Amino acid sequence: MENNELVRRAANACEDKRALDIVALDMKDVSLMADYFLICHGNNERQVQSISRAIKDSMEEIDVTIKRLEGYEQARWILVDLGDVVCHIFHKDERSYYNLERLWGDAARVELNIGQNG
Repeated sequence: MENNELVRRAANACEDKRALDIVALDMKDVSLMADYFLICHGNNERQVQSISRAIKDSMEEIDVTIKRLEGYEQARWILVDLGDVVCHIFHKDERSYYNLERLWGDAARVELNIGQNG
């Protein structure tokens, strides 16, 4: 599966768990870390964990290996590393503090068309 399809699939998994303000950034021209960042947040720790589990389950359905999952226990900022796609699931309080969208402001936003192709 292509990376642009992976980020859309992950976004749909986030949407299924009612993640808020889902944003994808095309990182190819601004970072060597990943091709895409997917950023969203939940209102409480339980929702943040649920969103990360939904991404994990969605990827396992198509045999995509999760390279790393960090921050699950605290559920303030969970990172789900899919290789060239890195998902950042924040607690609402942490998202505004770290403000990755501003930090990576040079990255183009990706049109997700959530609810489609997914």
